[in-house]
Amino acid sequence: MMQLSYYPDAIVQAAQRVNEIDSQLMAVQQQINRFEGNADRSASFDMDLKNDAQRKARRFEVLLVNQEYQKAIDTQIRLTGDKANAIAHLEYLRNQFSVAKLEARLAIAQQLTDFESRELVGL
Repeated sequence: MMQLSYYPDAIVQAAQRVNEIDSQLMAVQQQINRFEGNADRSASFDMDLKNDAQRKARRFEVLLVNQEYQKAIDTQIRLTGDKANAIAHLEYLRNQFSVAKLEARLAIAQQLTDFESRELVGL
C-alpha cells in the first residue's frame, strides 16, 4: 500500500489513462463507421442487387474482405478490454485510498484514546 499523499496523483493518472483509451476508442469507432458507410454506399448503388437481403449480403462481403476494417474491429475489441481494465484499476485505487484514509483516522483515534487513558490513570 502506498502512502496516503500519493493516491490523488495515482488516481488522476489512472483517470487520464481511461480518458486516453476512450479517445482511442472513439477514433476507431469513427474509422469503423466510415468503412461501414462505404460498404453501404457500394451495396446501395449496385444495380445487380435486387432486394435488401442481397444488399446486406454484399455489404457483409465488402466488409469481410476489407483488412483495414477487420484490423479496426480487432483494435476496438482490444481497446474495450483495455478500458475495462483501466476502469477497474481506477476503482481499485479509489477504494485503496478510502481504506488508507480510514486506517489513518483509526490510528489517530487510537492515539487519542491511548493518550486519554494515560491521563485518566495519571501517567
